[in-house]
Amino acid sequence: MELITGFLSELNSFVWGKPMLVMIFGTGLFLMLGLRFMPLLNLFKSFKLLWQGRSDASAKLEGEISPFNALMTSLSATIGTGNITGVATAIFIGGPGALFWMWLTALIGMATKYAEAVCAVHYREVDENGSYLGGPMYYIKNGLGKKWLWLGFSFALFGALASFGIGNTVQANSVANALVTQFNIPEWVTAVGLFILTGAVVLGGIKRIAQVAGKLVPIMAIAYVGAGLVILLTHFSEVPAALALIVESAFNPVAATGGFAGATIIMAIQWGVARGIFSNEAGLGSAPIAHAAAKTNNPVGQGMIAMLGTFIDTIVVCSITGLAIVITGVWTSGIQGTALTIAAFEQVMPEMGGIVVTLAQAVFAFTTILGWSVYGERCTEYLFGVKSVMIFRVLWIVAVPIGALGDLSFIWLLADTLNALMALPNLIALLLLSPVIFKLTREAMKNKSYS
Repeated sequence: MELITGFLSELNSFVWGKPMLVMIFGTGLFLMLGLRFMPLLNLFKSFKLLWQGRSDASAKLEGEISPFNALMTSLSATIGTGNITGVATAIFIGGPGALFWMWLTALIGMATKYAEAVCAVHYREVDENGSYLGGPMYYIKNGLGKKWLWLGFSFALFGALASFGIGNTVQANSVANALVTQFNIPEWVTAVGLFILTGAVVLGGIKRIAQVAGKLVPIMAIAYVGAGLVILLTHFSEVPAALALIVESAFNPVAATGGFAGATIIMAIQWGVARGIFSNEAGLGSAPIAHAAAKTNNPVGQGMIAMLGTFIDTIVVCSITGLAIVITGVWTSGIQGTALTIAAFEQVMPEMGGIVVTLAQAVFAFTTILGWSVYGERCTEYLFGVKSVMIFRVLWIVAVPIGALGDLSFIWLLADTLNALMALPNLIALLLLSPVIFKLTREAMKNKSYS
């Protein structure tokens, strides 16, 4: 077992190393330039489309869920431990400058997320149950042809396996750990509760998941951001200095201060980019699976809504965590992980800060379980057909309490590695399909036919 763990550790270091980060960032930059910065220039139009997409009442539109709920389903899988623990880890190792590189990664990643959703809707299929199927495996299959089927198979295989780790057992474990630490709730109680709640939602398929995500995600995100804003308003006069420190640290080494060990520019870039990608998932190919089910006849319009997922996740939610940590000065304390975020919140909200962060982490992790069930289910159906769907849902529900009660150090390592391997087929497909993406975008922008 030690030999396998050692091999996986080496593989994980490689797949999440500099070449992968350069490939993800480089693909996003290529798409952004090819799109002539359309995602950034049309940000407000995208929010308008999202607001209009709350209703799915029109019978003329093909799909299963509203464009708004498609984004919420995507965000349910995206907003999670990366926004709380991931940001804290990036700052602990890379210094405040890591937050700057997270922002830059997110802005570039908007082009990637846009391109993924455009392809997902443009090349989607309908199965015998009337479910709308899309994502990297389908735009590889229908966009690149038979000689690339192995690439789609690879994505689906990595996605199906990774989902049980990164999107299920690991998340259930983080909920159990958070609740026992903060509220002394026994792990077995959390395991039973998650089992019941997950079963009640997942057995209803993507429509029920989307309905729950459409209500739960906005409420929890607004609550967490609202609590973070209290910290920023309390330290309002220090905000300019904090922003200056973040920008300065992005390009200059950060010396050791207090319990902080110091950081190089390379550390700031690597951890900022890596944790940014881990949080918003731009380039991994997961989000377009949810967007493929949106009730829309317009790939470009759904792409514009999809790219808001990256903006909301990183520019909004991650920034709240990062700024709270920097502005309160706890980043020099030597504390790391979730405890660092809790320390920042408790400085302004004694005792309540820990409760807010713990509840946010628990709810975000639960919604991640729901969102990733869609991704794993679609990957499984691509591999084994529509009859495998119900089997997958049962296995997914059973895996939750196992994750809540288990020691998952090996599972985390395996899932994290598979998660990175998902990105390779997706990035190759996006680069090969970029002419189609650019053509659809130019036509939609010229004719204003994106709404």
